Amino acid sequence: MTRTCRFCRAPISRTFADLGVSPISNAFLSAAQLNRMEPFYPLHAFVCEKCLLVQLEEVESPEHIFNEEYAYFSSYSDSWLAHARKYTDLMTERLGLNEDSFVVEIASNDGYLLQYFLGKKIPVLGIEPSGNVATVARGKGIESWEVFFSADTARQLVAKHRKPNLLLGNNVLAHVPALNDFVEGLKIALADEGVVTMEFPHLRRLMEENQFDTIYHEHFSYFSFLAVTRIFAAHGLRIFDVDQLPTHGGSLRIYAAHDECTRWQQQPSVDNLFAEERRAGLDRMESYSTFAEQVNKTKWALLDFLIEAKREGKTVVGYGAPAKGNTLLNFCGIRTDFIDFTVDRSDHKQGKFLPGTHIPIYAPEKIFEAKPDYVLILPWNIKDEIARQMAGISEWGGKFFIPIPEVRVLD
Repeated sequence: MTRTCRFCRAPISRTFADLGVSPISNAFLSAAQLNRMEPFYPLHAFVCEKCLLVQLEEVESPEHIFNEEYAYFSSYSDSWLAHARKYTDLMTERLGLNEDSFVVEIASNDGYLLQYFLGKKIPVLGIEPSGNVATVARGKGIESWEVFFSADTARQLVAKHRKPNLLLGNNVLAHVPALNDFVEGLKIALADEGVVTMEFPHLRRLMEENQFDTIYHEHFSYFSFLAVTRIFAAHGLRIFDVDQLPTHGGSLRIYAAHDECTRWQQQPSVDNLFAEERRAGLDRMESYSTFAEQVNKTKWALLDFLIEAKREGKTVVGYGAPAKGNTLLNFCGIRTDFIDFTVDRSDHKQGKFLPGTHIPIYAPEKIFEAKPDYVLILPWNIKDEIARQMAGISEWGGKFFIPIPEVRVLD
């Protein structure tokens, strides 16, 4: 079978990381489903030798992944809400947004971000394909379209409303299999002097910090700044500024405008990041060939830690039920023989079981009942937030540890 790049359509065959087979990361199971057949799909990332876009094959449709029972609700992370509030303040000032402006968010989830624009009396619209989270957003007074964003959606948006001054998407660009159609839609929808911002995990940080667990079926593409700039330019959008953010283990926020727009001048951050990525070798194919070795070393180290803990009679539980955690646990073959249970603040996950590993999910209070020796923080990107929330485990000598970028017990 010939695989082709979702951006440049060149044939692709070079492996970036082969994580075996895994279930869909957010396909949590009820107790009644545990004895039924559970579908597993290849989790194999490739890199295009022509455009250097790292990507997965589309083994399952977005309609199946982002369904009516989508389990991720953005509002359960305090740090992510703080990030969203800070962003709305920044963009309101930088773009001069007011009651006459219009803001559209793609993949608006439960209204975690648009609620802050709404609080400033700025008109908003959310585009969110998962009905259960869109319903929560509507409860906050946010108009939400239950649809995947595309060029056709953009045309409908312009016909029914108007072109937005700010068109944003946080952690959605990586989730798009039809990448060219999506970016074409951004071009169609954006106001003449409007700005697009997109946030997504930075491939450079993924590689340098061994964040292989961020590879899962919801993430179809993994972007360097060099690659994303090339993709946007192919659709008449010019990236004029970029922020490097600590979120999700290291992300980029790109700012784009129409090629023909002169209002937004290119900032030094663009050339600076181009230079950084070239120094890191992201413009050369050979730099992508060693990542798979790093992945295996992390797997071995985590298993060594857990085996030694079990030999010493220690108890281990997890904190969190994120998509990245399911990649990690399934790739490493970690089930209830190593981790008794995990906990999560989201009541949409509590009472269910992790896909593939069938580890049960409880409310966070369960940790204080069980008093484990170790707690594995699966959403390691918010480890500080979790450690503060659960600081009470020190009362019985419990310790947190993280698996990425390397296995480490927290002080």
